[in-house]
Amino acid sequence: MNPFRDLIGLFFPRCCSICGELLVGGERHICSRCLLHLPEAYNAIGEENYVEQRLMGRIPIVAATSLLLFRRGNEVQTLLHQIKYRGNEPLAVAMGRQLGLRLAESGRFDDVDLLVPVPLHPRKERKRGYNQSLLLCQGIAQTFPHPIEQGNLIRTHHTPSQTRKNRQQRLKNMEDVFAISHPERLKGKHLLLIDDVLTTGATTEACAKQLLTVEGVSISVASLAAAGDV
Repeated sequence: MNPFRDLIGLFFPRCCSICGELLVGGERHICSRCLLHLPEAYNAIGEENYVEQRLMGRIPIVAATSLLLFRRGNEVQTLLHQIKYRGNEPLAVAMGRQLGLRLAESGRFDDVDLLVPVPLHPRKERKRGYNQSLLLCQGIAQTFPHPIEQGNLIRTHHTPSQTRKNRQQRLKNMEDVFAISHPERLKGKHLLLIDDVLTTGATTEACAKQLLTVEGVSISVASLAAAGDV
């Protein structure tokens, strides 16, 4: 028992980020019930899984996976909203740890050299206060220990929100948006590109195409969630 912690909990109760119920015992960020009922992405660690099929024929990838299945109105949408718009940075790191466990369990990502977060434009990152993909990487590295290549893949243009765009509009929106500041650090590496949610895959495709301009680079992809309807 920790009386000081219990006293803090009395005045500042910890609540589940999804359902809002009080957390008990060792629960952190998400209650056990919500964590158990988060919908997982289809066949997420198998070959030619749902995420790989979505990217197939668009970019050459070694492997791809997502932890959760996002649909409009489901619990995963609430979780992503907490991470992206409610400043819940610890939740992003915690979910990164869960994704890292998935990657380690798979065995298909064992020869990855570097974790590469999808970057935000500096203006957006300043406004938000953090890059959620980098926070996911920090969590992943705790359970799937690999170095994080931060600040090398950069976003050079501030683009309008992708939320209400279809696939073709998203692809157009992402043209010539990304650049690499130190390509020599990536030469010959197997890179694991990390994002929060894969919807049409336009952002992932644009990032991967830029990274693949570096000699000897190979790409794998992992996201916290993949959209089941777009």
